[in-house]
Amino acid sequence: MAKKKEIIVPLLPLRGLLVYPTMVLHLDVGREKSVEALEKAMVDDHLIFLTTQKEISIDEPAEEDLYKIGTLTRVKQMLKLPNGTIRVLVEGLKRAQIIDFKDEASHFAVSIEVFDEKLTKDVEDQALMRTMLEYFEQYIKVSKKVSAETYSAVADIEEPGRMADIISSHLPLKLKEKQDILETFHVKDRMNRVIEIIHNEREVLNLEKKIGQRVKKSMERTQKEYYLREQMKAIQKELGEKEGKTGEIADLTEKIEKAGMPEHVQLTALKELERYEKIPSSSAESGVIRNYIEWLISLPWNKATEDDIDIHKADRILNNDHYGLENVKERVLEYLAVQKLTNSLKGPILCLAGPPGVGKTSLARSIATSLNRNFVRISLGGVRDESEIRGHRRTYVGAMPGRIIQGMKKAGTINPVFLLDEIDKMSSDFRGDPSSAMLEVLDPEQNHNFSDHYIEETYDLSKVMFIATANDLSTIPGPLRDRMEIITIAGYTELEKVHIAKDHLLPKQIKEHGLTKSQLQIRDEAFQKVVRFYTREAGVRGLERQLATICRKTAKIIVAGDKKKVIISEKNIEDFLGKPKFRYGQAELEDQIGVATGLAYTTVGGDTLQIEVSLSPGKGKLVLTGKLGDVMKESAQAAFSYVRSKAVELGIEEGFHEKYDIHIHVPEGAVPKDGPSAGITMATALVSALSGNPIRKEVGMTGEITLRGRVLPIGGVKEKTLSAHRAGLTKIILPKDNEKDIDDIPESVRDDLDFVLVSHVDEVLKHALSGGVQE
Repeated sequence: MAKKKEIIVPLLPLRGLLVYPTMVLHLDVGREKSVEALEKAMVDDHLIFLTTQKEISIDEPAEEDLYKIGTLTRVKQMLKLPNGTIRVLVEGLKRAQIIDFKDEASHFAVSIEVFDEKLTKDVEDQALMRTMLEYFEQYIKVSKKVSAETYSAVADIEEPGRMADIISSHLPLKLKEKQDILETFHVKDRMNRVIEIIHNEREVLNLEKKIGQRVKKSMERTQKEYYLREQMKAIQKELGEKEGKTGEIADLTEKIEKAGMPEHVQLTALKELERYEKIPSSSAESGVIRNYIEWLISLPWNKATEDDIDIHKADRILNNDHYGLENVKERVLEYLAVQKLTNSLKGPILCLAGPPGVGKTSLARSIATSLNRNFVRISLGGVRDESEIRGHRRTYVGAMPGRIIQGMKKAGTINPVFLLDEIDKMSSDFRGDPSSAMLEVLDPEQNHNFSDHYIEETYDLSKVMFIATANDLSTIPGPLRDRMEIITIAGYTELEKVHIAKDHLLPKQIKEHGLTKSQLQIRDEAFQKVVRFYTREAGVRGLERQLATICRKTAKIIVAGDKKKVIISEKNIEDFLGKPKFRYGQAELEDQIGVATGLAYTTVGGDTLQIEVSLSPGKGKLVLTGKLGDVMKESAQAAFSYVRSKAVELGIEEGFHEKYDIHIHVPEGAVPKDGPSAGITMATALVSALSGNPIRKEVGMTGEITLRGRVLPIGGVKEKTLSAHRAGLTKIILPKDNEKDIDDIPESVRDDLDFVLVSHVDEVLKHALSGGVQE
């Protein structure tokens, strides 16, 4: 095969198209550089090089985006169209290969080598041509996409290479396969490749024909079955039988009429039933429609339980099931009282907020019992898809209603107590925001027309009493929180935990472990020790686990025959539960200089916090340790600044900040601490350390401080006070603005404590320091 000398010609990249030598083809050209290349070719010798892009989507191809081998063509005709594109008629001349790529300013140009094909035709070439022509003829008969005239034109071609090119241009090949044939310069190899491709295509067509015949037979069989089924239905109707789908339709019609649906819902159900009757049972849509109709039938539309509104009975049930929680019980009794008077109150939306284990879920169940209503619970933890609330549209495979409608079906009445558990654990992602979907559920002005995507018909939720539970209110979006009445359950006092363990948890565990009350007895001081030293929580789950441990060990002792009765006291509790797992803060034994007792609020209740201040020679450097958060660090800085500004009045050596380094430390450095409650505690400890005035051992304090010495209110007063009482403190210093919170503290604790309400640090120091403030 001889090669011509190098020539430089304009380049026209093609998208999704390939031109073989001797082919004549119309092209539409619109790209600016391609138009410039055409005009350049027309000005010169009408020659242009055509090659194909590897990727159709590229608008401005570079050298690496084009195949190296293409076709040198002659532009025979060029016509500008009204839309700005150019229609050009080209004739393929010879195969050519790019040697060098030249990117001109206005168009692409390339240096190419042109390949000439030898026109010799030996015996092997003739045999290959005949075979190729015969295969092509068989392909045309099976395919019926290529005309007989095309075959006649191909049969008249005498050059083997040209025949292979023309045949391959009429085959349904991918662009890569056509490019492979273009790049096959050796004629015999090219003919062998084309013969192989035609053979494969013919086999595929034969297989498609067999599949088509099989599908046709299947369709004919389906039509036959449908005809026979219709005949059978007519025969059954004549005989008065209720068999098959006819009987099923009659049963569903009866159920729809008895379901008590609103008129518009019943019309929808009957319309869907009519569609179901017409669709063959073998159809996939048949099952979808049947499932939808069954959902409409199974939902409660007008069935309701009659509220047993007896205030005294409800009060008795709530008190039997739960110890403490007076605010929640009071709110439920108020609801019952108003319901009895009006008989038309919309269902309230309560949100019980508090730490895990305080009885939020069991309290909701007790409310349902006291109201004589059905109870249903759904867990919203981890729900991040709006369809979980509103349901999926029936167009989706496996579509089903949302959790609200599923819960109503489970409840079986239109007025259940519906618990939305862990409403603060919902999150959102690309599938939607479920908390926004909950707005319609929990808004009394909207939920009488709640719309589920699957049911599509409106559903009345206005008679439902919704109760939500949450651990952390900060993660609930504002609009959703605004629709709920928040009732905070802060946790149980130590006294309440002892009562709960004695009256509720222990009898439950004794029963679950197969024991009797006569076989296990736990004394009151042992209960108190379990609460203090083996649990640290706001709720009672850990306490229940410890009681379960005692019951298991008791069961082992009794089964082994060692004893017939086990008595747990303060002395032998460690034999059952091991060494104490926790310690709790206790009051100092004597007045201390530079050590103040603060009150802290944690996720497991309240605790006392010792804040220590030490002085060392230096230049006024303030060191803070104890893994403090930003708020506590800022409180320490504010306290330090206040003490510096009032040094003389507080009886502190003037210029102390130039002589001493001050180190403030909060023990238990591995535990992160933060919050605004330690401001006055740090100020008191600083004044004590700098003035040498001891702090009273029986005093605990909490409050935020400003640079002017004002004391600002804080939260968690109940929990902090309980921890102070447990630690043996007798005087509690609180901000004056927290006076209202004292009423929340149990009366048994209030009576043992002396509360001092302050609005300025001077008042704090007066009560906290042994000698008061030195003038």
